[in-house]
Amino acid sequence: MEMFASVLPFVVLFGVFWFFLIRPQQRQQKAHKEMLGNLKAGDQIITIGGIKGKIIKIKEDSIRLRVSANVDIDMVKSSIGRLDPVAKEEIDEKKEANDNKEE
Repeated sequence: MEMFASVLPFVVLFGVFWFFLIRPQQRQQKAHKEMLGNLKAGDQIITIGGIKGKIIKIKEDSIRLRVSANVDIDMVKSSIGRLDPVAKEEIDEKKEANDNKEE
């Protein structure tokens, strides 16, 4: 019984770490991997280093990113941090405006 009582705090501590640190990190990694798998040409992204650009071409493990007029850079796909939320909002607003014009 004494052995169980001495191991119990470590088990509880591991459970707390799992619930508050390890599990959310695994979810975040899974979401990032899914986002990388769903990328397509034309998506606006932000790299881990903070470079904003538009995806021009996608290969297996690399992408071609247009950062300015006639300026393209090749990057490793895993260096993509996230989709650009500002660019996505602008595209959604343009679609809504076009839908309203057609009606």
